[in-house]
Amino acid sequence: MLLILCALYYLAPLYVMLTTSVKTLDEIRAGNLLDFPARINLNAWQKAWNGACTGVRCEGLAPYFWNSVKMAVPAVLISTLIGSVNGYVLAHWKFRGSEIVFTALMVGCFIPFQVVILPMARLLGLAGLSNTTAGLMFVHIVYGIAFTTLFFRNYYVSVPDELVKAARIDGAGFFRIYRSVILPLSLPIFMVCFIWQFTQIWNDFLFGVVFGGTDAQPVTVALNNLVNTSTGVTEYNVNMAAAIIAALPTLGLYLLAGKYFVRGLTAGAVKG
Repeated sequence: MLLILCALYYLAPLYVMLTTSVKTLDEIRAGNLLDFPARINLNAWQKAWNGACTGVRCEGLAPYFWNSVKMAVPAVLISTLIGSVNGYVLAHWKFRGSEIVFTALMVGCFIPFQVVILPMARLLGLAGLSNTTAGLMFVHIVYGIAFTTLFFRNYYVSVPDELVKAARIDGAGFFRIYRSVILPLSLPIFMVCFIWQFTQIWNDFLFGVVFGGTDAQPVTVALNNLVNTSTGVTEYNVNMAAAIIAALPTLGLYLLAGKYFVRGLTAGAVKG
C-alpha cells in the first residue's frame, strides 16, 4: 500500500502534464488542475513541435530536438566505448602509475560543470568548434569519459584474472582478449553507461546554453526559451506538451532498458 501511494505521488505531476497538454486554454482556465479533459485536443502538441516561439524564431522544438539527437547519440557511443577500453586497461593491464590515473579520473567525476566552462571555451575556440553541434558533442565526450571509465573499471575487476591470463597464454593479444573475452560479458555495464550518459547529455542545460550557438542549441535550451517567451498569453498546454516532448527520449529509454541499469550496477558489486 505504501509503495502504491509513493508511486501515485510521483506519477501525479506526469498526469497533470499529460492532461493539461491535451486541454484547450479555456478548459484549463475554467476547470480543476486534476480534471480529465472533456475532449482530447492535440493542437498544443503540434504547436509545441513545429510552431511555438523559442525567442525570435517560431519553429517549435523540432529543430532543437534533432540537434540533441545529433549531439547525444555519437557522444554516448564514443564516451562509452572509450570508457570500456580504459576500464579494461585499468582492471587487467595495470601499469606503473595506473592507480594514479584511476584516482585522477575519479577526481574528474566530481569536478563541477562550472569549473570547466572557461578552459573548455578556450579549447573549442582554438579548435574552431565554438557554437557548433560537434563542439558540444566533444564537451560531453570529454566530461563523460571519467564516469564511463569508473563504471567499466569497477565492473571489469569482477572478471576473473584467470580468464585473461589463459587467453594470453593461448597467444591472444590486447584487442583479441577485449573482443573475445571481455566484450561478451559487458552487456549489463554497457546498458548502464548508455542510460547514464544519455540521460546526463540529453538533460544538460548549462553546456548547451554556453557552448551551443543559435543553430546548435539542444532541446533543453529551446524548452527554456519557449516557456519564457511571452506572446501576451501563457499557453500552459503548449508548455506542458513541450516539456513532455523534451523528456520522452529519456523516459522511453528507462522504460525499455531500466532493468539492465539495475542489473549492471549490481553485477560488479561482488568479485568472483
